[in-house]
Amino acid sequence: MSRNKLLVSSLMLALSFTAKAQTSSISFGAKDNWFLERLEIKAGTNNDLNLSTVKPYLRKPYVEVADSLRALLVEGKNPANLTPIDQYNLNRFQSNNKEYSRYTNDDFKDWKNEKKFLGAFFPTKGNAIEINENDFFMTVNPVFGGQIGKETDNDKKMFLNTKGIAIRGLIAKKIAFDLFVSDNQERGPLQFRQMQALYHQVPGAGYFKRYNQSAEDFMLNGDGASVYAGAVDYLESRGSVSTNVTKYVNLQFGYDKNFIGDGYRSLFLGNFSNNNLFFKINTRIWKLNYTNLFMELNPSFTRAGDRLLDKKYATMHHLSVNVTKWLNVGLFESVMFGRYNRFDFSYMLPVIFYRSIEQQNGSPDNANVGFNFKANIAKSFQVYGQLMLDELNIKEITKDRTWWGNKNGTQLGIKYVDVAKIKNLDLQLEWNRVRPYTYSHRDSTSNYIHYNMPMAHPLGANFNEIIGVVRYQPLNKLYLTAKLIAYKQGVDTMGTNYGSNPNKPYNNRTQIFYDGRMQNSYGYQVGTGVMRQTAFASFLASYELFENMFVELNASYRRFKQLSVTTSNTNFNIGLRWNIGRREYDY
Repeated sequence: MSRNKLLVSSLMLALSFTAKAQTSSISFGAKDNWFLERLEIKAGTNNDLNLSTVKPYLRKPYVEVADSLRALLVEGKNPANLTPIDQYNLNRFQSNNKEYSRYTNDDFKDWKNEKKFLGAFFPTKGNAIEINENDFFMTVNPVFGGQIGKETDNDKKMFLNTKGIAIRGLIAKKIAFDLFVSDNQERGPLQFRQMQALYHQVPGAGYFKRYNQSAEDFMLNGDGASVYAGAVDYLESRGSVSTNVTKYVNLQFGYDKNFIGDGYRSLFLGNFSNNNLFFKINTRIWKLNYTNLFMELNPSFTRAGDRLLDKKYATMHHLSVNVTKWLNVGLFESVMFGRYNRFDFSYMLPVIFYRSIEQQNGSPDNANVGFNFKANIAKSFQVYGQLMLDELNIKEITKDRTWWGNKNGTQLGIKYVDVAKIKNLDLQLEWNRVRPYTYSHRDSTSNYIHYNMPMAHPLGANFNEIIGVVRYQPLNKLYLTAKLIAYKQGVDTMGTNYGSNPNKPYNNRTQIFYDGRMQNSYGYQVGTGVMRQTAFASFLASYELFENMFVELNASYRRFKQLSVTTSNTNFNIGLRWNIGRREYDY
């Protein structure tokens, strides 16, 4: 694999010398993300904003849109009907991404910090250290996240302690780079510990150590094994370097997460699993946005001392097209594969259907295809959806839709901004449904898993889910969020495999009684297995004390029923976070 990494690194270095422009990405969890989604709906027909399915967002094109809207506001025009709070958010977005803006600190007095700390730090409100010269821009910011809470029926406190540093920069307007490193200690609520037990891994993290272990920190997983599910200590690091080949083609080489979709969840590629090494080509021209993503991943594994983990690989294409000014459609394809710790270069070609190559290789790999759409309506609504096909056999499906290999996922959602004309009150409703055995395969090198965790939806498969999210920003610095999530899922017990856990190979699926006999071919419905019914509700109040520093109060309630056992837990916590996204436990 070292030759592959050297090849990609050399390619990035060589192309950087001819680059005309570049852009870094906006991190997941940044306050700008929802503002840009809201802006897309309110603008309605903006070509650049509507090409937003692949995330994290690239800074440069969105800052250019923000600059254009600011110029119109200066002229007294407001085609996107931005509220006063929207205009405040627009101003802060430009200020925090000024390396790509046509405006400078001299254009807006509120971009500067008149009271510098110790005469040198915080020259602007958003950055502790900011260097802004002709050919060099760099920011350095501390990262902190402190959270403590109490959960009912649990004597141990819930906590999250994060400290680190975030750096990003721009060299000669040709090479962008970013770096994030943090040290974390965490004990999450019950659902977090259940995920630990199920997947033998910390959600969203990589290598971890047990922290202040005690006898109460072990939990039985679905197979009846006692697994550690207590406090953990782990490092998180991510970073990338990017450059442009031309004005329209951006290359990025990094170690981070990616997301493909317009919803709260994604059935193509989510950001729930660990960071991974990737090389991304993004071509953005005319009404098209075409993304090629090449990733090095870790297959399912059992931790057993210090050892080198095996590798597997994934390649993905996503083509996004603005069919009309208000309608965007997308095509997606991916393939998961393993080649004895080496990449298969037949999957490097960025303009070919992976399924055809996978067939030429003998069909040993896991190829998926998908379709997505979104439509902006009346500058107030956005309807969106995804259809993911893990396997498609028309003959079998027409014979009996309960065939086990009928593996697919469906998403449908709607976003409504300024609900009932209440400014900055937004609503999102979403439905997700994934059939049993979707994302699984014959072995761990070709399933949709990275570092033991699902790469798409956090629940894996075999579920129906409904999500409701209300966001309200009544004041410039006050953010209120309420969520309600309910789902039904068929889960496993004592060594069974009903298709909910993509870690388990589909060729050892559990037989069920169907059509008068026990069999493992037909009769599989969403919810087959041991039914788990879960409801989750939460309320979050965040106040921005200083730029990117939030004090937060959160309350959540979760109830789940499995067989005849009903369990509920309530969690209250208070926290402070600075230059970092919020840690979510909404599953």
